[in-house]
Amino acid sequence: MRTRLINVVSAALSLCFVATIPVFPAYAQDADGIIPAIQSADETAPSSPSSVVASAVFAPQTLGVNIHFTQPLPGEMEMIAAAGIRWIRTDLDWASTEQQPGVYDFSAYDELLASLSSYHIRAILIFDYANPLYDQGLSPYDEQGRTAFAAWAAAAAVHFRGRDIVWEMYNEPDLTWTPSRNAQAYAKLALAVGKSLREAAPEAIYIGPALSYLMNFSFLRASLEAGLLNYWSAVSVHPYRQIAPETVESDYQKLRSLIAEYEPKGKNIPVVSSEWGYSTFWNCCDNGVQAKFLAREWLVDRASQIPLSIWYDWRDDPADAQDPEESHFGIVFRESFPGRRPVFNPKPSYTATQTANRLLSDYSFVRRIDDGRSEDWVLQFKDAAGQMTVATWTTGDDHNALILLPPATYQVTSYLGEKLPSLVVGAGGLTIQLTDGPQYLGPKTESPNASSR
Repeated sequence: MRTRLINVVSAALSLCFVATIPVFPAYAQDADGIIPAIQSADETAPSSPSSVVASAVFAPQTLGVNIHFTQPLPGEMEMIAAAGIRWIRTDLDWASTEQQPGVYDFSAYDELLASLSSYHIRAILIFDYANPLYDQGLSPYDEQGRTAFAAWAAAAAVHFRGRDIVWEMYNEPDLTWTPSRNAQAYAKLALAVGKSLREAAPEAIYIGPALSYLMNFSFLRASLEAGLLNYWSAVSVHPYRQIAPETVESDYQKLRSLIAEYEPKGKNIPVVSSEWGYSTFWNCCDNGVQAKFLAREWLVDRASQIPLSIWYDWRDDPADAQDPEESHFGIVFRESFPGRRPVFNPKPSYTATQTANRLLSDYSFVRRIDDGRSEDWVLQFKDAAGQMTVATWTTGDDHNALILLPPATYQVTSYLGEKLPSLVVGAGGLTIQLTDGPQYLGPKTESPNASSR
């Protein structure tokens, strides 16, 4: 999970859901009022065949969350599912699951996976960190430690075979590796795990390295040079920042260029954002801004062909005077209310998650429409039936924009799920006010008895 060493600064960053799940009302406390918004022009490249394949591997296309438990509170999984969340990410802790050499106890995770399965939620389980049985409790550095870690990882993959789990190799090793950062040692361990998985559970989906906010590409390069792209199904990163999420584009471009240098012939390696969030402790973000950034983060990831995005965090962590930012990443507040539904008080970011997942989880990204202003984002999505939804916002000042959309009547929904006045698009396009809060324009649907306008 997010390491305590994170203290993000702008300078460092320059470098299938089938069951019916009850839906909670849209909680929008502390949210700014939103005005209808959007615009238009030309397109960027549509989804490529490789992005379609990646989307299938990492389906469903919903925003996921990090969690820190194996036993959910009563009503907790229900509330997670009600936000449209179909992915969670959590640690598979080596020390707690192998307390005698070669003896594994995954029972706590059996319970978690059973609970997730009830709500059709997939899991990323992280192979981490160290074990006092090996290498003096440090990150595995010798042959015995690496062999033990790889055997444990393979045992987990075999034990949970058929659960559609994504296995991630460690968490932010460029920060958490003990006693100090060691790219070569990490690469040796990751390679040992890859070979062990290939032999014991060749169908396993294996990703890494969960690179920290430092975006330490030299650390990553050591893994790529070791041949890990022969084993990894994706490269995972944690692109935290205290500035607007749209700034991630340049990081993704650099990352893809690096991957291309080592990508095996015929293999397309996607990038996964396996952890990223905004703390309301930071100066950039109150509860309202966090909700806007959450929606924009996921939308930018979708437009960047990132097939899986995991928000940090599900609920606020306990207060910690040594790390005050840590207790403010959640999309729900920490205090629980046993016997009540919902069991937690949601933040606006919960509602933003629910809205984005509800409106776009069945849609594929098509293109970014260019209205001539780089600060404006107009993203077009389509579902399997060809229905179009457009998400739009601006990183600049509020302003009116002209968008050339197909003539139709569009239902406008704010990022907090509020239904805004419908808009009719004629032959001349649509003039709409853009703000920093995303708005979604989808096909207008009315009940059979609805009066015409």
